[in-house]
Amino acid sequence: MSAAPSHDSTAAHRASEIEETRLDVSRRLDPATRSELGQYFTPRPVASFMARFFDRFPPTARLLDAGAGIGGLIAAAVVEAIERPSPPSRMDVVGYEMDSLLLPSLARTLAVCGYECKRRGVEFRGSAVGGDFIAAAVALVQGRVRGRTPLRFTHAILNPPYRKLGSNSTARLMLRRVGIETSNLYTGFVALALQLLDPGGELVAITPRSFCNGPYFRAFRQYLLRETALRRFHVFESRTAAFAGDEVLQENVIFHAIKGARPHRVVVSTSLGPEDPQPSMRAVPFEQVVRVGDPESFIRVICDQSGQRMADLHSTMPCVLTDLGVTVSTGKVVDFRVRPHLRRHQGSRTEPLIYPTHLVDGLVRWPKPGKKPNALADLPSTKALWMPSGTYVLIKRFTSKEERRRIVAAVFEPELVPAAKVGFENHLNVLHASGVGLDRELARGLAAFLNSTFVDLVFRQFSGHTQVNATDLRSLRFPTATTLRRLGGQVPVGCSQREIDDVVDAAVGMAGPLRSR
Repeated sequence: MSAAPSHDSTAAHRASEIEETRLDVSRRLDPATRSELGQYFTPRPVASFMARFFDRFPPTARLLDAGAGIGGLIAAAVVEAIERPSPPSRMDVVGYEMDSLLLPSLARTLAVCGYECKRRGVEFRGSAVGGDFIAAAVALVQGRVRGRTPLRFTHAILNPPYRKLGSNSTARLMLRRVGIETSNLYTGFVALALQLLDPGGELVAITPRSFCNGPYFRAFRQYLLRETALRRFHVFESRTAAFAGDEVLQENVIFHAIKGARPHRVVVSTSLGPEDPQPSMRAVPFEQVVRVGDPESFIRVICDQSGQRMADLHSTMPCVLTDLGVTVSTGKVVDFRVRPHLRRHQGSRTEPLIYPTHLVDGLVRWPKPGKKPNALADLPSTKALWMPSGTYVLIKRFTSKEERRRIVAAVFEPELVPAAKVGFENHLNVLHASGVGLDRELARGLAAFLNSTFVDLVFRQFSGHTQVNATDLRSLRFPTATTLRRLGGQVPVGCSQREIDDVVDAAVGMAGPLRSR
């Protein structure tokens, strides 16, 4: 006679069923719909890992998942709660899901959660709510303002959809009604979930890391930091670790925040993946994550002591770009707006047009055969797009996943591109001196410094995506102009990465463990 299955084996079996459902539904989803809704379901190991971030569960725990999918995060949070030494006596769970095709699977997951709670003596009530979470949450928040009492939550666990929001889109206009200004759906979901939390409520979310820097997410960062205390940030060393099999290459972060708490210390951790038995963890003062007085409120994720020493060294550098008399702007030429005036080759009444593809080994190599134009017609309609010939530093605004460096800089040398004026395409950042060229040695030193491993590692501490915008460059600190000019004279054009690093490291005072990269 075979033994009856244990409660634990039954729970494991049900968890496996939910994971199989996730994989099956992911395979069957229409790719276009999936892209439109930003649907990437959280794998079971990641969901369980996230649920462990919660500090505590009160006797009555009320859990929200704002983009529940089939309920994988809900299941992980419920299991985590009822297996704690002091589990809640009751759990109320609400999962919102816009895709009606997923609601039956979500309802089945809630039924499994109810079964597991019941056999552990925990009262359970679960609701699978179809429809737009933003519309529903805005109505709840506005109801509270008008004196009605909406449902409030003690916990929220989210893997929100990722999609850009147009400035006049319906979702963005609804978010503005409750004081939320953001350019992406995922930050809108997080901000609304925070508004629905009780004071002291906990939020755990896995999102793209892009909100940590850049002007587009400044308002969201300031809201998050004003309304919560960050308790933990976790990053996976591989971009594919969180959503293996889903072709998601966005760098993600898992963060834990407490509504209304005072910031104190933040646990920063990293691991190879959600099941790594030895994640790297360090508790740091909040001021090392968000610098006091930073007008941009950048969130820096520094995972080890070596990285912290680099950050400390970087913070002591005396200059920002304005101190050096350097201005950063995006290239003026938006090519699709001047398409009739683009030329494959330079000819009469044209001037050089520089694209990111022209940046090669630290210099601008022009012209270059290929798909991109090399020239722009010099006409009255293009008059405002030119800059006078001179020495400039150009930086790619977007780097490909294959490039080893986030910041790719090159010097525009006028002798290599003979012309009276030049156009820079909009996918380039341009360092200049109030609209004209820079001192040559200063420009070469700036390019060498920006191309160094030191700057690359510092930049990655606050930037989790491949975009380099002007705000990021303005936030970087630099050596003095004298030091940069000396760098410009020491770093030969077209030298190797090791040669750049050796000269830059010596100039900024990096030694010992900092240089062992």
